Amino acid sequence: MFGLGGGAPQVNSKQKLQAAEAELDMVTGMFNSLVSQCHKKCINTAYNESDVTKQEALCLDRCVSKYFETNVKVGENMQKLGQSGAFMGRQ
Repeated sequence: MFGLGGGAPQVNSKQKLQAAEAELDMVTGMFNSLVSQCHKKCINTAYNESDVTKQEALCLDRCVSKYFETNVKVGENMQKLGQSGAFMGRQ
């Protein structure tokens, strides 16, 4: 209640803002990478059609799904490594 008792340290507003900005940067980077990779893979750059074709839409759906599945698996593995102390050479 008064900062006693060995609980987690209090996080101030500046730290919260910095953490939120870092998270936003990470999400924006991930989104931009997703768009770039899936666009390269799925969209014909000749742009012969004004709309996304059915084939392009299916490819995009698969690409986005695989991207997020991979991201989740990588995150889970990094979390396991961090908990075991093996991440970044700590053991």
